[in-house]
Amino acid sequence: MGSRSGATQVIPDLGHNARMAERVIPLVDQRLAAIQPVFSTAPIALGSFWADARGRPLHDLRISVTDRCNFRCSYCMPKEVFNSDYTYLPQSDLLTFEEITRLARVFVDLGVKKIRLTGGEPLLRKNLEILVSQLAALRTPDGEPLDLTLTTNGSLLQRKAQALKDAGLRRVTISLDGLDDAVFKRMNDVEFPVTDVLQGIEAARAVGLGLDAWGQYSNLKINMVVKRGTNEDQIVPMARHFRGSGMTLRFIEYMDVGNTNGWRMDEVLPSSLVLDLLRTQFDLVPLTAQQPGETAQRWGWAGSDGQHDPRLGEIGLISSVTQAFCGDCNRARLSTEGKLYLCLFAHQGYDLRRLLREGADDDQLRRAIAGTWSQRNDRYSELRGQGMAPVEKPRVEMSYIGG
Repeated sequence: MGSRSGATQVIPDLGHNARMAERVIPLVDQRLAAIQPVFSTAPIALGSFWADARGRPLHDLRISVTDRCNFRCSYCMPKEVFNSDYTYLPQSDLLTFEEITRLARVFVDLGVKKIRLTGGEPLLRKNLEILVSQLAALRTPDGEPLDLTLTTNGSLLQRKAQALKDAGLRRVTISLDGLDDAVFKRMNDVEFPVTDVLQGIEAARAVGLGLDAWGQYSNLKINMVVKRGTNEDQIVPMARHFRGSGMTLRFIEYMDVGNTNGWRMDEVLPSSLVLDLLRTQFDLVPLTAQQPGETAQRWGWAGSDGQHDPRLGEIGLISSVTQAFCGDCNRARLSTEGKLYLCLFAHQGYDLRRLLREGADDDQLRRAIAGTWSQRNDRYSELRGQGMAPVEKPRVEMSYIGG
């Protein structure tokens, strides 16, 4: 059990990391050149287990529906790059809802059971609920519905929650990097007030997004990116606010995704220190993973009996920098314009849109996806942890393929 003395722990700096140079943001295009998929020559059985070169199954698909966002968070879409001069993808380059749904169906044929819609900010895509309804109608080869979810900054959720729920969305993840309005506005860099996001969270709960099998809201998840020197003072207030809500509050280490966020290791606050801080204030109990490939280490709020009380909710720690989880990563990513990316830190994508628009049938699409996945050996975070991460090639931006 953690001590709840009321004193706030001082979080130490990373002693072994020297202060790096001032933040520099390179001006590079996030839309890296696509290459052609690798076609499988093996028989394609619907719903079969497709493993990559390291034995990792294809289970999750993250679909970016837009490269636009109404926030300018420094760790994702800094203003210095994504300004009024930045050129976004033209509408004709974006996959249509029908193209997205067709590709999703092919991925489901190959074993995908979970689809997450992302961006950019996905709720900026006009009539997104139509796509949600199309995806919600898909079934796995054994007739099961998909785990269909969406990640949003919450700015438009209050007005969209009911339509998304009615269309078949099952749950939602909302980004919220602090409760203090000044801190939150500094993080989103567009003066967007935190109260609007909190209202969006309440709207999601009111319509039943995120309800689990026990009638709790553990599948309504709140993500906080923790950046040392910027918002670490919001960790405990966020915990106090969401403890008792039944929701899942997750703390994410600031990552070196893409090329434009000026990432520095000395701005990473390790999850272990976040946990140490939380345990000085709250009683927490460890929880087991719910499914293979889960990225978060789970902890539950303890009740008066010292055991996890699901009514209070839980927290998650996503340690993608200090404790890489490449070993069981089962996620593929589909970009806004139809490129297949095999890693969040990839430097190239595989052009599925070209296959679609040149008339490929479903079997050809299955062979292209299966063949490409079977050769996947990405493990960027592991290599970074070993001091071996490649730096010579630009990486795709998170705002382009989603987190």
